[in-house]
Amino acid sequence: MSLRIVVTVKYVPDATGDRHFADDLTVDRDDVDGLLSELDEYAVEQALQIADEADDAEITVLTVGPEDAKDALRKALSMGADKAIHVEDDDLHGTDAIGTSLVLAKAIEKAGYDLVISGMASTDGTMGVVPALLAERLGVPQVTLLSEVSVEDGVVKGRRDGDSASEQLEASLPAVVSVTDQSGEARYPSFKGIMAAKKKPVQSWDLEDLEIEADEVGLEGAWTKVDSATERPARTAGTIVKDEGEGGKQLAEFLAGQKFI
Repeated sequence: MSLRIVVTVKYVPDATGDRHFADDLTVDRDDVDGLLSELDEYAVEQALQIADEADDAEITVLTVGPEDAKDALRKALSMGADKAIHVEDDDLHGTDAIGTSLVLAKAIEKAGYDLVISGMASTDGTMGVVPALLAERLGVPQVTLLSEVSVEDGVVKGRRDGDSASEQLEASLPAVVSVTDQSGEARYPSFKGIMAAKKKPVQSWDLEDLEIEADEVGLEGAWTKVDSATERPARTAGTIVKDEGEGGKQLAEFLAGQKFI
């Protein structure tokens, strides 16, 4: 039986762009380019490696987001994933991590799965809670923050590296895992992969397809909200110390004044 792997990915604003909030205090995505979250590329890479070792495996990439989020799916498909699912609905605007986990869980159940792989966090929200929320909603084990992962005989195994020790973990499938940016460099899409991605199937689902009510998601259904936001102040010129014999003393006084020493 084919090993069914679902990789959750996110379309995020480019961190090098000029990011800011919209009037409703959600991230304004219109004025900045988006891309596949870098941390999710590691999840796609690990899925591909697991599939290479399996006798038979199929990789589905799944995202929740606006129309442009298809770009993230195409990047994952060009890396080597087999097919994609895009959940798009206007009522999803402003959905928080808890609502996103509901949508992802419903989509994963509808698609069918043995193993779900996620990045350790998204590069925009950086909460890192969705894999655990997914496991809870799906009612399956979670093995998170892995720097090494493999699947054998219906069991997923991995290594989690901490500050003082490394743990060897395992769980029976079906399961949810998340991988860190130490799990292995993500491959670059080849020209052949980019061309092949254009022909791979991308399904589009909305809330009705997943039997989710609009008030369960979006800004109104969010458990967490941004109450206020202030733009980071512009950088000011630094203090210049001219060394005319007293430079060391002036530097020490400055550092002391800033409570650095």
